[in-house]
Amino acid sequence: MVSAGEGEPDAPPGVDRIAGGGGLLEPADQEETMAERLSGEARRAALAELAGWTEVEGRDAIARTFTFKDFNAAFGFMTRVALVAEKNDHHPEWRNVYRTVEVVLSTHDAGGITARDIALAKAMNAIAG
Repeated sequence: MVSAGEGEPDAPPGVDRIAGGGGLLEPADQEETMAERLSGEARRAALAELAGWTEVEGRDAIARTFTFKDFNAAFGFMTRVALVAEKNDHHPEWRNVYRTVEVVLSTHDAGGITARDIALAKAMNAIAG
């Protein structure tokens, strides 16, 4: 989907754009707010708002398994997420087997979970419906 005259794809329902940047992650200022690892309390608070996501044992990461009707729906989900991830230069670790997509999110440069991971998880939830 492209808005008339903008040349940028429309955000999926429930996914906000970065102010001024045309990206699809929150918050508005990626550079300043997304580099720091979330503290334990901030991570727990963020996870409480993310349906289906859990902490990965033994690693500073979050994970979720999405299950779809069939392979086509799973692959379509991955394609839509890939566009968001590429646009925001933040890519998931994931695995697809038939109708399931297993996802792990962690910001490697920061050594753990950051606001970028939380924002991508929210976008994935919105895309999955």
